[in-house]
Amino acid sequence: MATSPSGADDVFDQFLAERGHDVTDAGWERTYNKKQCPECGGVHDTAATNCTVCGWTPHR
Repeated sequence: MATSPSGADDVFDQFLAERGHDVTDAGWERTYNKKQCPECGGVHDTAATNCTVCGWTPHR
């Protein structure tokens, strides 16, 4: 199976953005001195790399 050209993601993101979709990568939300998972709302220490409640990890 062939891989898509590197610009294909940009074209797809533009298509979605023009139709009102948020195409930015989700990251941790901050609550005082804690990180909060944007998926489930679980609160973690600042050193957390993934959510221990739902398993969410930020895209890099």
